[in-house]
Amino acid sequence: MNLVIVMGVSGSGKSTVGAALAQRLGVPFGDADDFHPAANIAKMTAGVALDDTDREPWLDAIGAWLEARRGTGGVVSCSALKRWYRDKLRSHAPSATLLHLDGSHEVIARRQASRPGHFMPPSLLASQFDTLEPLEADESGLTVDVDQPVDDIVEAFVRQFTQHSGTTEGTVR
Repeated sequence: MNLVIVMGVSGSGKSTVGAALAQRLGVPFGDADDFHPAANIAKMTAGVALDDTDREPWLDAIGAWLEARRGTGGVVSCSALKRWYRDKLRSHAPSATLLHLDGSHEVIARRQASRPGHFMPPSLLASQFDTLEPLEADESGLTVDVDQPVDDIVEAFVRQFTQHSGTTEGTVR
């Protein structure tokens, strides 16, 4: 079975797309927000960006969730903005495929504005874009433009995944 990490900046639709993709694939969904320790949530709620020290145990917890589903499959949402974050996740689940939800600052800001009460304030969006390291050629993954319906994003991923017999290297726009 397949393991998928749905990645992107805050507000890109990771949780929504991840849940829809998991439903389509018939596998469990894990929302990375649920893996944050209380201290991380408190920092972000206060408008303070997490540093790599804050993120390491969070990434290990997500990686352990993926590792536990190696035989059955699963989809998890996780910002995974830096290459080393993705490498950390893949150290637990080497076969995981990445779905990078990509969009302009304007599109993402509009999406963030429609999520009142989320612990990640819009003020941290610029830091997310500054931190983002796009998928590299040697990473198994697919980049999809988020400025389209969720069903179209899921379909693009599934179509690409099916066409390449389990590999999803490439970009869909």
